[in-house]
Amino acid sequence: MLNKFLFKKIDNAQLIVFRVLYGLLVCAESFGAIGTGWVRRTFIEPKFTFSFIGFEWLQPLPGNGMYFYFALMGVMGILITVGYRYRFAAFTFAVMWSGVYLMQKTSYNNHYYLLMLLAFIMALLPAHRNFSLDAKLNPSIRTDAMYNYVRWTIIVQLFIVYTYASVAKLYGDWLDFSIIEILMRSKKDYPLIGELLQEKWVHKIIAVFGILFDLLVIPALLWKPTRKIAFVLSIFFHLFNSYVFRIGIFPYLSLAFCVFFFEPQTIRNLFLPKKKVQVPTAITIPKNRNQIVAFMSVYFIVQLLLPLRHHTFEDDVLWTEEGHRLSWRMMLRSRSGSLSMRAVNKETGKITRIELDDYLTKKQRRKVACYPDFTWQFAQRIKKEFAEKGEDVAVYVTNRVKINQSKYHQFIDPKVDLGSVPWKHFSHNKWILPSPSRGED
Repeated sequence: MLNKFLFKKIDNAQLIVFRVLYGLLVCAESFGAIGTGWVRRTFIEPKFTFSFIGFEWLQPLPGNGMYFYFALMGVMGILITVGYRYRFAAFTFAVMWSGVYLMQKTSYNNHYYLLMLLAFIMALLPAHRNFSLDAKLNPSIRTDAMYNYVRWTIIVQLFIVYTYASVAKLYGDWLDFSIIEILMRSKKDYPLIGELLQEKWVHKIIAVFGILFDLLVIPALLWKPTRKIAFVLSIFFHLFNSYVFRIGIFPYLSLAFCVFFFEPQTIRNLFLPKKKVQVPTAITIPKNRNQIVAFMSVYFIVQLLLPLRHHTFEDDVLWTEEGHRLSWRMMLRSRSGSLSMRAVNKETGKITRIELDDYLTKKQRRKVACYPDFTWQFAQRIKKEFAEKGEDVAVYVTNRVKINQSKYHQFIDPKVDLGSVPWKHFSHNKWILPSPSRGED
């Protein structure tokens, strides 16, 4: 039964068309990051970047190097689009985008993580076997068929993303619409809809629609009677997100995924030369069948478990942020905070106040003030800087953090030397003070 489902041959029109759309979009993302100033603001202007902990060795290229880095990714997008040296181009983009993702998290976005996963998935799939320069130059690889598991790899990944995004919204500040109000405050000056977005009844619609759309869109696209309705709602949902939240290519990438839900012949009629294709009906089991099944099983088990890991930590993830990333917890909270840091010489007791403006950009200061891993990493940098001058210092932080519309509360234990404590990846960092609700229990 499993072999019949995974390894039956189906028309590959969906994958071929998606490859072209995917290539165009990642090309636009790469060159757009240069043109909009994102590369400059994120990699050129800061004195340093906050990489993911454990990837401190992964640093931006000096000078204008990151402009060339992103331009090369854009070229890889063009090669993906036309299907020339596809494997090389797709893997190169996947590795380079992973570098972008891991070497800075000040501009963290769940969509960047999704693109990293998708980039490696696309590099492994046979998306160059037709309508490509590779197939034209080497006709022996040309085919109109692919295995069914190729299509379902994309669908299952999307189902995991949307389902977890929906479930994560089932908490107090989303259900009472207060987080929607916060998210919309900065949109007041938008042309046409800015004032409308401040209305309470609009907040209710956005909140309810967000939960239901994320929960039901994949099943609705899979079921033929609701497919067209789901597609129309997807267009509205993603264009709304594109205009209101300005999140780059990702609403359009989400719409591009819809090709996997329509009949292959429909996709051919719309995008490819209109011809009927004959797909072999016999089940042919590839020699690496066991490796394919094992890899898919491990990959999707990890994808199912990662978003649940915050339940293994003490306290509320909304407060501690431990386990928040890589879990599809999208647009759920607003954090703000204030912070002061001092370095105390362990021998002389001399206190040096750290001027954050001397080290950090405005966006980095906001992150350091209320995200514990940023605060810890900055404390490590300060300790290292003093050590290079021959001073052994303790680094202490005084800060207060506010989540959504709650009051400000002390966040990090001011008595703990953050320069000396290790970062715990798999257990709670005790120097993060208990959340206000937990402290009241």
